[in-house]
Amino acid sequence: MSDTIKFPLYFKLSAILICLTVIFITFYFGQEIISPVLLSLLFAIMLRPVVSFLIKKLRFPHFVAVVFAIVLFVLLFLGVFYFISMQISEMANDWEKIKNNFYYHFEHLQRMIRDNFHLSKREQNEIITNAANDSMTSGKEIVGTTLSSFADILLNIILIPIYTFLFLLYQNHFITFLGKLVKPESHKKLLEVLYQIKIAVQSYITGLLFEMITVSVLTTLGLYLIGCEYFILLGIITGILNLIPYIGILFAGGLTIAVSLSGSTDLTIVFGVIGVNLIVQFIDNNILVPMFVNSKVQINALVSIIGIIIGNILGGITGMFLAIPIIAILKVIFDRIDTLEPWGYLLGDDLPKTYEWHKIKFPHYSYHITSTNADVDTDLAPTIPTEDSIKEDENSSNDTVDK
Repeated sequence: MSDTIKFPLYFKLSAILICLTVIFITFYFGQEIISPVLLSLLFAIMLRPVVSFLIKKLRFPHFVAVVFAIVLFVLLFLGVFYFISMQISEMANDWEKIKNNFYYHFEHLQRMIRDNFHLSKREQNEIITNAANDSMTSGKEIVGTTLSSFADILLNIILIPIYTFLFLLYQNHFITFLGKLVKPESHKKLLEVLYQIKIAVQSYITGLLFEMITVSVLTTLGLYLIGCEYFILLGIITGILNLIPYIGILFAGGLTIAVSLSGSTDLTIVFGVIGVNLIVQFIDNNILVPMFVNSKVQINALVSIIGIIIGNILGGITGMFLAIPIIAILKVIFDRIDTLEPWGYLLGDDLPKTYEWHKIKFPHYSYHITSTNADVDTDLAPTIPTEDSIKEDENSSNDTVDK
């Protein structure tokens, strides 16, 4: 007799809706706590190969290897931040020139509005003055919100390295905890799920970093060729904003146009900026993303866009960045649980990845249909420590302390 209890479809759908509602409410009200933790978890997975290299190749103790990896991680971000701040300081030195160019474009815009919409400059100035007076009423709220957001950012900057350090330090502890949650006969499937999650997240983040660097370099070269000022700063900002799928490049394009106009009185540079962005995005969407991002995380575009919108509602920019990795992790879990496998298929993308143009067949970039019975190399997969191994580790650590 089977021990499995079968529930009717309406009961399952009701349970799913209730669970989703509880999850969304929890994420919405707890985003200030959950977002840094999830970001730290992704960074910990990304830094895991560095820690393994330091332990296996350089014979570092586990604690020292984790500290060394976190220090490298923080120094890398500080270096990028310092470089961007230097570029911004150079831009600030040209403030008088930027202000004059801004007034020039503002006068040109006012003349265009006067000629096309028959609004005199006096009427336009009155509209601007009224809008400015209305905005002053909510100025205190805006300042308060800005200061609160700035304080939250500073707090997260401090907490994320700490969380990442603790995730790396207690990784075996967490894996043992997961092993205690499932039956012993399910440990192999648990190892497979953990291994596939690690591979998916590491491959996705590595692909994003390579895409960010390539987009930054291409944008910088393009803006330099058209004679745009501050091309290095704009190229780096475009690469960073491009980390947010679908939406980030729109903000980057608008920012690039605004900054380029502030550095020149020539309006034709706008067409050059638009042309550079279109060319870079064509290369990104047709070569970089299929080769280095989508080939690692096979999620269809509809689910990606909906996930990014939901992530924006729940967690802002951080939620938009976390949306794709979280969906990828859910897909790995769903694909390896029989009752949830249809949901994993729904999240995936099984469209043909090759197409023919003028009898030329373009490569498929290593796309394949995910199998639910994937073979896992147990040597590479994380191991769930048993009670005997834990005791052995404790005895060995005690012997080391005695020595």
